[in-house]
Amino acid sequence: MPLVQVSLRRGKPAAYHQAIFDGVYRAMRETFNVPEDDRFMTLTEHDASTFSVSPTYFGIARSDDVVIIQITANNTRNREQKQALYRRIVELLGDKPGVRPEDVFINLVEVLPENWSFGHGIAQYAVDPR
Repeated sequence: MPLVQVSLRRGKPAAYHQAIFDGVYRAMRETFNVPEDDRFMTLTEHDASTFSVSPTYFGIARSDDVVIIQITANNTRNREQKQALYRRIVELLGDKPGVRPEDVFINLVEVLPENWSFGHGIAQYAVDPR
């Protein structure tokens, strides 16, 4: 059950936002075995004064169109799956809505299954089956 939080500079149209959601979700389905309908995503736009990203860290030339994608997920995927996820997100977002590979910043936060509640105040992944 990944939770995706996207941050970017203000000014992109709704179709751009939707393309990001669709691309990230498709990449997770293809590489992380995320089930259909397991889609929990937010997007926050920022003014220039509240969005600061290094234009050159790690020798990567970033533009003002950087998209920061933070994915919180269970710590159940291996290194190969993570690398595949990163590559696929970049591929899909490059295709639509046209984000440059240099402008896709991804952070994966891994948590234990009992750290989720999908409603009713229950940790559904950690329920004791007894």
